[in-house]
Amino acid sequence: MSHSQQQPAFGQQPYPFVMPPVAQPPRKKRTGLKITVGAVCACTVFGLGAAVGGGGADGKKAEAKPAPTVTVTYTAKPVPASADKPGKAAAPAEKAPAEKAPAEGPETAVGQGSYLVGEDIAAGTYKTAGPTASDIPLCYWARAKDSSGEVGSIIANGTPEGPSRVTVNKGETFETNGCKQWKKVG
Repeated sequence: MSHSQQQPAFGQQPYPFVMPPVAQPPRKKRTGLKITVGAVCACTVFGLGAAVGGGGADGKKAEAKPAPTVTVTYTAKPVPASADKPGKAAAPAEKAPAEKAPAEGPETAVGQGSYLVGEDIAAGTYKTAGPTASDIPLCYWARAKDSSGEVGSIIANGTPEGPSRVTVNKGETFETNGCKQWKKVG
């Protein structure tokens, strides 16, 4: 048998001078696209949080506040002498002591909403037990420099899955959504 007619050994290529395959160009990482998609997702989540949290056309949320406590004191009129016993004058009715209305001031326990610290709620540290019971338990809070609703005004925010504490300062805006009641602890 001649050299050209020999069969290649098992595992060898039949023609040793074949060109190797051309390598694929490296794939682009597209980091700019990833950053853009991440920013769009973040804005969407923040927008949904703002939409769920409420807010009117002017950006301020209409809140239902409890009506102020009103105390009414009635004084009984003295009974005429003729109606009680003939010949005896009726004793003058005593006035009931006036009850003091609770002092108006910032709240120390708040629920869902947006509050101006120092006016709507007192400055200090507040705690919550976490998200309210719902199909999608999501507790969101934010401290902001103002009530503009702009992302740049946010000082700090969070989405705790359990008990949480937040310290707010006078002049800030505190917003909460989906959390159990916040109570002042310090």
